[in-house]
Amino acid sequence: MAMSDNHSSDDSTPTPTPAEGTDAAQGPGDHLIVDGVLVEQIEEPDDLDGFTLDDLADYLDSGRIPVNPAIESSPGCQMALSALDRLQHVTWSMLEAEAKESPERDNIWIAGLLDNIRQEIRSGRDIPLTSPDPTVRMMLSEGSVRGLVRAACDQVDGVLIGRCVLTGDVTIPGEPIDVDVTASVGWGENLHQLARELRSLIRTALARHTELNVKAVNVTIQDIHTRRTRNSKDRS
Repeated sequence: MAMSDNHSSDDSTPTPTPAEGTDAAQGPGDHLIVDGVLVEQIEEPDDLDGFTLDDLADYLDSGRIPVNPAIESSPGCQMALSALDRLQHVTWSMLEAEAKESPERDNIWIAGLLDNIRQEIRSGRDIPLTSPDPTVRMMLSEGSVRGLVRAACDQVDGVLIGRCVLTGDVTIPGEPIDVDVTASVGWGENLHQLARELRSLIRTALARHTELNVKAVNVTIQDIHTRRTRNSKDRS
């Protein structure tokens, strides 16, 4: 179910579809275990300064103690840690409930989420920012903008963001772009209201922290959990 600034569907009960990225081919790489679930052949991003997602997951599990200066000073590692931390805190109650009814889906879902994390922490394109000093060139990475979108959507209980794509030439100042987001939500949510809330949060965050000319924010409800998170609020 796709909902955007320019069009909203009248359907309020979409047919759930697998999360984007769950069928993506996996290249050779490390094996990653998240809370006892094995996700095989994780292809590592290029921006982790020699570390792997497995290294970062272990570091996060240790409470980031002792402090590893190389990890803490790496922008790519910091983005990956934020994404992994979000994965741990937002999804486990959902995964546990889903696993009781569909155990085979547990591993597939985590694999899809990790694929999205790998995409998110890549720097991507450079987005220019206005500088008061003409001799200074200021840039914002596309990966950091995707992180802003996810952080904004994390304010809504029971929502898990899948893919976030900036469509358009973000390297040209003022060029209109679309923000395309997929989401997984709890069963029984008011999908139109939820999509409007997510679009508003995304627009506010991007207007506050970037100079992007956002033409449309498109929210696609791509999956529905059969249970909600413990703190989920009723919007129906």
